[in-house]
Amino acid sequence: MHAIIAIVMAVLLCAPSLALAQGELSSKAKNAILIDHDSGAVVYQQAADELVYPASMSKLMTLAVLFKAMKDGKVKPEDEFLMSENAWRTGGAPSGTSAMFVPINTKARVDELIQGIVVQSGNDACIAVAEALGGTEAKFAEMMTAEARRIGLKKATFANSTGLHNPGQQMTARELATLAMFLIREYPEHYKVFGQREFAYRKHKFYNRNPLLSLDMGVDGLKTGHTSEAGYGLVASAVRDGRRLVAVVMGLANEKDRRDEAKRMIDWGFNSSARFKLFDDGEQVGHARVWGGERFYVPLTGKGDVMVVLPRFPPNPKLRAEIVYQGPLKAPLKKGEQVAMLRVTTPNRAVSEAPLYVAEDVDSGGILRRGVDTLAVMAVRYVSGLLDRN
Repeated sequence: MHAIIAIVMAVLLCAPSLALAQGELSSKAKNAILIDHDSGAVVYQQAADELVYPASMSKLMTLAVLFKAMKDGKVKPEDEFLMSENAWRTGGAPSGTSAMFVPINTKARVDELIQGIVVQSGNDACIAVAEALGGTEAKFAEMMTAEARRIGLKKATFANSTGLHNPGQQMTARELATLAMFLIREYPEHYKVFGQREFAYRKHKFYNRNPLLSLDMGVDGLKTGHTSEAGYGLVASAVRDGRRLVAVVMGLANEKDRRDEAKRMIDWGFNSSARFKLFDDGEQVGHARVWGGERFYVPLTGKGDVMVVLPRFPPNPKLRAEIVYQGPLKAPLKKGEQVAMLRVTTPNRAVSEAPLYVAEDVDSGGILRRGVDTLAVMAVRYVSGLLDRN
């Protein structure tokens, strides 16, 4: 089987209820993305798949590894991790970087270290976690990369637990958003710490570095980042009227631009995007190629109205729609099976998808039909191979 992308339409859709043009978004960020959390729709993106230095935003992956260990019962909140001399010198007070200031050769509780990482962006806390779980920070970085692959981040690589500059520490804006959504969905009991405004530890009182938490805009996480090589960045999530958006901005010049660009993107996303009905319940959206069935094609529909999340447009926006599936589909097929996605792309590269389902049963065909289909598939693969070589 091979991937088939069947382009079924490039249409003008008239949506009077969405005909409130809010203007297109442009951003100072070198890399940015805005995603509707529940649907996964990409409302805005700019160089979102470019690998860049994530700085302290990569601490989200450090926390992802720790949260998984806690979920698996390997680590408890009350467990204590040692602040080794290496962790203290590399990420603590002597390093001159952001630190939780755990004294050398003392222990801190895991729940304290989590707060130190989130609120204060403590590099010493990250290294203490890395050494406790991986033995060394280098081994823990391998665990971070493995966990990234497990949750679907195909490009990210990690060299340390802190995000301090290293050429081997790279992520994309899309991956950071995907990671943020994973943490929100998979670890709701831990996610609340990302909205914590302050954290008192020993004689220190730390204030969350996320500037959007203090604004009345629904933001409840996640993480800032900055190095001279990466510039200023922020991963943020906000909820309004039950709808959650996740935003990433990277490569900005200063703290003010980071705050303002992230705020503007989130405000624009809530004000300028909405759910959009493309097809009615039961309406045929398109069809998919079938192998070894009593027919060559099967009709596809949604379950209920086919809805996507897109930016608001003036009437008659041009939308590119594709049916995407792994095919040809192998018979027999039962009505109601999800076999494809409807992918809709706007002129400004916003992307939204909706699942599509088999509309009618398709029984297996005879030997002759399967033979004809096999020859057809081989011919398509042969032509595809020639095109790829050219």
